[in-house]
Amino acid sequence: MEQNGFFLPHDGVKLLELAQYLGAELADPKNADVVIRSVSPVSRAKAGDLCYIMSKKSKDELATCEASAVLCSAGLRSLVPDHLPVLISKNAHAAFAMAGGYLYPKALRPEGLLSESSGISDRAIVDPTVRLEGKVSVEPFAVIGAHAEIGEGTHIGAGAIIGPNVKIGRNCTIAAGASVLCALVGNGVIIHNGARIGQDGFGYAPGPRGMIKIVQVGRVIIQDHVEIGANTTIDRGTMDDTVVGEGTKIDNQVQIGHNVRIGRHCAIVSQVGIAGSTVVGDGVQIGGQAGLNGHIKIGDGVQIAAKSGVIGDIPAGERYGGVPARPINDFLRETAAILARSTGSKKMGEKND
Repeated sequence: MEQNGFFLPHDGVKLLELAQYLGAELADPKNADVVIRSVSPVSRAKAGDLCYIMSKKSKDELATCEASAVLCSAGLRSLVPDHLPVLISKNAHAAFAMAGGYLYPKALRPEGLLSESSGISDRAIVDPTVRLEGKVSVEPFAVIGAHAEIGEGTHIGAGAIIGPNVKIGRNCTIAAGASVLCALVGNGVIIHNGARIGQDGFGYAPGPRGMIKIVQVGRVIIQDHVEIGANTTIDRGTMDDTVVGEGTKIDNQVQIGHNVRIGRHCAIVSQVGIAGSTVVGDGVQIGGQAGLNGHIKIGDGVQIAAKSGVIGDIPAGERYGGVPARPINDFLRETAAILARSTGSKKMGEKND
């Protein structure tokens, strides 16, 4: 990979050592001492790079590939030219992700803006009642409110706001400009730049003189190892809590309404909107720009296609798409029929001309 100064290459790891870390098989033991320093796509890999392939589409690029090693599944091993060392993995995609984290550990979470970002900056505002465990770092212009508690190894970025009574666990990163209010945050959580956690939800009751604001006195509960993308917003509950389950990953610019409960190990892509009091099960995947109605239930393992509009419950294990969202095969058949009719009409019009 072209080095641009933001993320420097690794000092180097031998291929056998990397294979052992990934749980992968080194196809030819004679390549055990090959040194890997970086990751790269097949098309521009150079010496020192590790790349990976997921399909036969990479065959032509492999012919001219200059990588120091290729990671792939056993079924694709035959596509790799003999001169390229090979690591074989049952899940090459996951193994490549692990390799990237091994070679570029600092890229896994937002870094401090200052090279000396350890300890408590004298330009931060930390209330005297705040409780900090060891090795907490707080960068300039961050504000930490009264009676907040922050666990060991957590980093608070420049300009971040931690509200009164907020509790943040150990080894978390709250990036620059984020705000965390009315929240309990677990261990190993990453909250990216500009995210807004715990502001009041959107609740109003029509009255004789206009809309009457409904107080929002719940919390946001973020469990261990959750990652929340830049400029994502998660509203606190009205009277109950808004909950994000362990291991869930949320992309940038997602809106999660009050009282929403999201299960464990879900993946929610950018610009998704989830209206209040919806319950999302474990392992759910939601594509970009999908919208979920309020007060519905999404079962475990559900997959929702991008740009879908979900207006009702979805049973566990189902795949839905479209507006309104329906079983994915129905949606695809209807879409194919519409396209076929559109193409047919166009051809008829061309003949009439």
